[in-house]
Amino acid sequence: MAVTIREVASAAGVSVSTVSRAFTAPDQVQPTTRQRILDAAAKLGYSPNPAARSLRGGGTGTLGLIVPDIANPFFPPIIKAMQARARHLGYTVLVADSDEREADELAAIAAVSKRVDGLILWASTLTEDRLHELAGRMPLVVVNRHVPGIPEVRISLSAGIAQAAEQLKAYGHRRCVFINASRAELSRGKSIQESFEALDLSLSELGPYEPRFETGVHAATLVAAHDATAVIAHNDLVALGVLHQMANLGMSVPRDVSVIGIDDTLLASVSTPSLTTIRIDPEEIATRAGDLLIETIASTTGRTGQGLEVTSPFVEIGSRLIPRASTGPAPAH
Repeated sequence: MAVTIREVASAAGVSVSTVSRAFTAPDQVQPTTRQRILDAAAKLGYSPNPAARSLRGGGTGTLGLIVPDIANPFFPPIIKAMQARARHLGYTVLVADSDEREADELAAIAAVSKRVDGLILWASTLTEDRLHELAGRMPLVVVNRHVPGIPEVRISLSAGIAQAAEQLKAYGHRRCVFINASRAELSRGKSIQESFEALDLSLSELGPYEPRFETGVHAATLVAAHDATAVIAHNDLVALGVLHQMANLGMSVPRDVSVIGIDDTLLASVSTPSLTTIRIDPEEIATRAGDLLIETIASTTGRTGQGLEVTSPFVEIGSRLIPRASTGPAPAH
């Protein structure tokens, strides 16, 4: 027999209306009370009924998430964690893939926007004007993209990059290459350049390319021309392409060249050699992005031409280096 909202209220020692607000308008409930309600609901196995909520309040009980490339192994753990977090708060998640193209992203938004209460856009390709127009029509959160006035989850690579530079410096590396596979407005090159220059490490840049395995295969053949002893790649997929091509060229990693990725996907730990990488916690991203969107939805008092009546929250996710076998001492010349 399904657990009722009254049973949750009784277990948490609050009213039924407070339980309802904890799930539908969490900002209106004290954090300690809300957590007590969530704990009671989890213990009893209670799950809000999105369909009933939709009939009462016009909502769908669904959150939208559009990612650049669902085939990238970085995203499935985030999607899974976001589904778990949303389910805990009484929502489901609808996922779409933009394939990092503006036309596809616009098509995905058009397809899902009427079926969700709010939308999370990851590294959106849209202009700021388009994003502001969209935010005026529905609750919106952007991830890894800064747009003034729109709630944002930003991934900071500063700590992880600094640790990577420190490791390479300690191993005796002096000449490094960054394989850039990000769009101009999302470029990681500047922060990486600054971190490496601070430690007197030379850093050449290749690209920009697309953030795919094939990019690493292509770029690996160019690394030797720069006389580099270390490579930092845009993400793990690119770094794995480098590892693959280095082996084809008869080069040894890390004896001849050290390689560092970014993301810490499952493939990083099982590659040969295992990949040193900068970790971004998928569960933290999923939790913070999902919570921020739900708070934005709850804070919405109307969908007028003036846009959402919310401030612009900002959440930052950190990073750290995960040392593995793909980095080692610089070769002696």
